[in-house]
Formats: sequence, C-alpha cells, structure tokens
Amino acid sequence: MSHTRPTCAQLALHGLSALIVLWTISAGSYMAMFNVPPGVKLAIVDLNISLASLFIPLFLALKPLARRFLFFLACLLTVTLAAADEPQSSNNQGNDNQSNDKWLEPARSRLMHVTGGMPFFPHRANTTGNLVLNVKDFDNAQVCGACHTEIYRQWRSSMMSQAWDEPIYRALLKRASAATEGKVDNFCTGCHTPIGLTTGQITSQVNRSSIEDSAKNHPMPGVDCDTCHNISARTGLDNGAYVLSPRAHGKPTKFGPRKDAVSPYHDTVYSALHTRSDFCGTCHNVTHPFSSVAVERTYDEWQESTYSLNDITCQSCHMPGFKGKAAIMGPDREEVASHWFSGANAMMLNHLGQEEGAQRARNMLARAGEITFEQLPAAIVAGQYTSVAVKVSNVGAGHKLPTGFPEGREMWIDFRVLDATGREIYRLGSIKDGKTEINTRNFKVHIGDKDGNPLDVEVWNATQILSDNRILPKGYDIGEFSFLVPADAVGPLTLTADLNYWPFSQKLADYLLGKDKVQVEITRMANVTQSVPLSTSLPVVGADTGAVSTPGLAPVMPGDNQKATEKNRFVTFRLR
Repeated sequence: MSHTRPTCAQLALHGLSALIVLWTISAGSYMAMFNVPPGVKLAIVDLNISLASLFIPLFLALKPLARRFLFFLACLLTVTLAAADEPQSSNNQGNDNQSNDKWLEPARSRLMHVTGGMPFFPHRANTTGNLVLNVKDFDNAQVCGACHTEIYRQWRSSMMSQAWDEPIYRALLKRASAATEGKVDNFCTGCHTPIGLTTGQITSQVNRSSIEDSAKNHPMPGVDCDTCHNISARTGLDNGAYVLSPRAHGKPTKFGPRKDAVSPYHDTVYSALHTRSDFCGTCHNVTHPFSSVAVERTYDEWQESTYSLNDITCQSCHMPGFKGKAAIMGPDREEVASHWFSGANAMMLNHLGQEEGAQRARNMLARAGEITFEQLPAAIVAGQYTSVAVKVSNVGAGHKLPTGFPEGREMWIDFRVLDATGREIYRLGSIKDGKTEINTRNFKVHIGDKDGNPLDVEVWNATQILSDNRILPKGYDIGEFSFLVPADAVGPLTLTADLNYWPFSQKLADYLLGKDKVQVEITRMANVTQSVPLSTSLPVVGADTGAVSTPGLAPVMPGDNQKATEKNRFVTFRLR
C-alpha cells in the first residue's frame, strides 16, 4: 500500500499546532515559575485563546477525517485549558497569596528599595506594569448607572461618591500640601480619588485649589464604580496598597464578587478579594508615610475582633444585601450587595443634601452604641455627695467606637441631673466654645508631635499616639460621675445620660471652613433616663473616722461641705 508523503506545508502546520498546544498547556507552569504579574497573565491567557481560535479553521482543513477530528478535539482542549486558566488567574487575585505588609519596619525599608515598586510614592497604589493610566481607560459612574440603576442611586448618596469633594477633607488637604511643600500630595489623594492619582492628575496646584475650581478645571471622581471594580489585587494592608487594572483584556474589565456575572458591555472577572474585608483594609488602615505612626487602624481593629473570627466582614455591615437585580437586564437575586456604604458621617451627608444617606448613618450609629446606668442607689440624700456609674458598650461596631479620622471622630457622655423643679443640679458633657467641655468623658484617639504636643489639625506632624480610650468591639467602659446634691434640692431627681457623636467639632469646622459655614450635627446614639427618690433621712456618723455615710452612697468626709461650689467631677474608669 502506498502512502502519500506529507508536504512541507502540512509538516509545518502539524509542528505549529503542537507548539501551540504545548504553549497553552504549560502556561500555568511558566507563569508561576517566572512570577508573571497579574496583568501580563491575563494578556497571555487572551493570546492563548486567540491562537487556538484562529487555528481551528486550519485544523479543519487537514485530511483524513479521523486526523481532522483528533486535531479539532485538541483545539477544543486548548481553548478549554486557556479559558480555565483565566478565572483561576483572576481568582488568585482575590486569594491569600498576597502581601500583608504595612508601612512599618522592616517592610517599609524593603519596599522603598524596590525600583519602580511605588510609582505614586508615598501612596502605595500600583497599576498593571506600574504605568500611569489613561483617563480614557475609565468610565464615568453615570455610564455604570445606565444598567446598575439602583446600585448607582445608592452609591450617589454615599460618602464614597463625595470622597474627593468633601469640604473638610479638601480644607485639610490644602493645608497639608502647603505645610509639607507637596510631600503628601499623592498620599492624601490616593484613597480619595484613586483614578485621579493613578492617571497623573494630582498636583499641588490641584490639591490647593477650591472644590469649585477643581470641579471645573480638573474634574476627578471620588471612590467610584471603576475604582473598586478595577482593583485586581492588593500588595499590602495600608496606605492604598491596591493594584488598579482597567481594560485588563484590552476592553473594559470589571472585577467583582460573582462567578456568574455576564455583561454585554464589559468583561466580568470573579474576584474573591472583593468578598473579604482585606479589600477594604487597603485604604482603611492608614500609616503616616514618614513617621510610621498608625494614624488609622479600622481594618486591624476588625481583624482582632470577634467579628473577624465569626466571618462577619466589613461588607456584612456596610454593604448589607437586598433582594433584587444588580443590573436591569440581570437575573433576580436573593441578595445584592447594597452600595450605601453607611458609616457615621450623618452631618456631612446632610450638608451635601443627601438626607437619606444621613439618616442611614444615624441609624447605624444607633445600632453601634448602648448606654446604661449601673446599680443606681435606692435613694439620694440631699446635701451629700453621690456617685452614679454609667456604662457605655460597643454592641454593634466591628471596630473601635469610634473609628477613623483621629483629628475629628469623637463620642462622649452628656450626663445631667435635674430636680423636680427642673433645676439643673449637675452637668458634664456640654458643648462650650465649639467643643466638648473640659473633663468631658469622651472616647477618642489623641495624636501628638515629637514634643508630645496634642495635634488637632496638623496630622502631618504626628509622631506618636498620646492616648486611645475608644471602646473595643463587644467591649465596654464604666465610669462614675460624682456630684454634690444641694440641701434644697426637690425630689425626685431625674438622671439622664446621652451617648453623643460628631465626626468633628464645630470648632474644627469653623477653623477649616470659616465661622458657621457648616453646622456640625451632634448625633445622639443612645440615651438613658431614670428617676431616683430624694431622701430626707439623716446620715449615720462613723464612730471612728467621723465620716458621714449612707448605704449605697459615696462617703462625705468632714470639711467636704466647703467644696460645695467646686465643679463636680467624673472619676474612675474601667475598660474591657
């Protein structure tokens, strides 16, 4: 039997097919061996699919039929392997094989010596290839809103959408840029307008301009759709250590938490990272770029809490699910992640005209804290000192209460005592000169400069944490208010304790924006009120010490009546 010898063209075709199959099958191995970056991996996967797809018609031209069929199966296997490699590659971007470094030693020194490793220094943002991105690579959020109508509506009412144009932030940014001669320009912007930073639009001139001027001449988004859904990986856990990868396949690509998402407009890539709290940790851990002070540690606070141990993520509280559609043409889902990103800044949302978002912030604050009286006395004796214990609990926040922005965030107790005529016998926790009065029992972190001086504004000069008495997740604090009840007080006494919060003081807002440019809202998180009878019984005198005591009351020592005009005090704290 005679056999037809293959032609040179056929031999070349067979050899080329073998190389393509070998190249595709071994893709995972050589990408792992050479530690190929995520963006390059995606490009290789695209190349594999394209080569296989283009080669199928050539395989179909081969003879005989059996060989043609076998080569066709080989091509299908090639395409299948390439397609299987793509989600695996993107999935890895949301898994745990990434750095957890913070901007602390020794990681700081190591990162500083990586050539080109921080293209937007001192911010830790990266891009595919660490190149400055093109503005045209990103869509305006309104484009996303055409299909994701409800999600867009929610986001538009959130602080995320206002992250760049928020007036307190911009006033601080202007001062920080000038005070540091532009050294913190990139740092302060990378988490308030990531697209603005990575597209090279940030300059000292922009940072020091007014909101109106920058909106007109240098419009940039806050934390928008394309910011979060173009993050393909992270390289650390603070200072914006994200990797922004728009158009990963040469066309719009969105990373998200669903494996079955399909869009006619953009590619959809599943990212496990988007389902976890460490996604948020890239920006919600802030380390001073030059002194390495831990300025904000919201992610770490969560990670060290029982919430983390029980798999209650940042998204669980700040992006709770609702039943509906993620996109107008998409399927009905039992749970779609909401995009309100509710936090605690009711005042600013209200100022910006987002009342629905403001009310959600108030509701979240109400769920976070609780205040109660501890073991009130059965009766209080007129003319004597008494003590009232107040317990504040963090019952609903998966981080310290409060958390974030140390120059501003403050929670405090406003404690008042009235007699039956409405006369105020005692108060501690009122607002005086635009801030909480001296000795108020507040919960706050205090930062300081190198000389130990407290800093209310100049966080760029911070070198140390002076104190931090905020309440841990599921923790509580008990303190006692001690005060003298006047002899002529009319019973019963009404005791009231409000747990209050504001994102920053009125004094800070006036300093940054001008007198009364904004009115800072005091949000009452929780409240407790109780009536206590006023006793007229005579006290019992101790035989040995001469101390005057009444069961359940603080003792009054001889000479204490001389202190009747002194400011009463708040004493004794126990933190759990």
